[in-house]
Amino acid sequence: MRPFRFGVALVTPGSRAGWVAKCRQAEDLGYDVVGVVDHLGRVAPVPALLLAAEATERVKLNTYVLNASFHNPVLLARDLTGLDEFTGGRLEIGIGAGYVRAEFEAAGIEWGTPGQRFARLKRVVAEIERAYAGRPRPPLLLGGRGDRMLEFAAEHADTIAFTGTAPGAAEGRLALAGPAAVAERVDFVKRALGGRDTELNLMVHLVRITDDRQTALEEAHRLVPHLGADELGELPTVLIGSAEAAAEQLLRTRETLGISYFTVIEDDLTRLAPVIEKLR
Repeated sequence: MRPFRFGVALVTPGSRAGWVAKCRQAEDLGYDVVGVVDHLGRVAPVPALLLAAEATERVKLNTYVLNASFHNPVLLARDLTGLDEFTGGRLEIGIGAGYVRAEFEAAGIEWGTPGQRFARLKRVVAEIERAYAGRPRPPLLLGGRGDRMLEFAAEHADTIAFTGTAPGAAEGRLALAGPAAVAERVDFVKRALGGRDTELNLMVHLVRITDDRQTALEEAHRLVPHLGADELGELPTVLIGSAEAAAEQLLRTRETLGISYFTVIEDDLTRLAPVIEKLR
């Protein structure tokens, strides 16, 4: 069984001092990975991770995840190999196909079909692998929801990331998937892996550490009305309860689904910290 790893995806732009402070805080709180997203209006991934490397000593640094369509594959491979070198080998590369159509349109990039976006992702992965031909490359994380993407990840990725989401009511929006749907995607990947040992990652979308679990579940239900409070309490993508209960939930998730690497968004940076401490 793999040891736990915990990551945080930092999203909020700000000053240099503020960014450095957040990265150091994540390392001090026991996180293993500091990551950045790739969305318009957020931090630019490459310079943000370079500064994160200067600010920290231990944590891995990852792109969680780069939108393949936003980048020229050859130039991106060049930038990532340079980032790998300048961060002292702490880089982990995460790639996705993109899902927010409005961002494509704002950037003047063709949205295309799912097949076209998937083809762009494959080209990016091929260029990264070509850039590292004959030498070890950084660990590659690939994630998504669809069969085609997960099958490709099972063949190429060192880490497979599950979003724990389903398409939302509005285009470009995602909704939390129910417990059965999450388990089905994990089972699909395990079949595709055919016994290959690959790290599994899950995005945890909500963390609330409290002794009043029922009230917190009811409040979460108002934010996620398509799932009942009881369903939310069963979701591996939601941690609500005491630090001890949340730690036990992560232990169960690792035992039942084989997921050992969990990532939270910046808003939950400090909330997950007492849970990490329980599991060290």
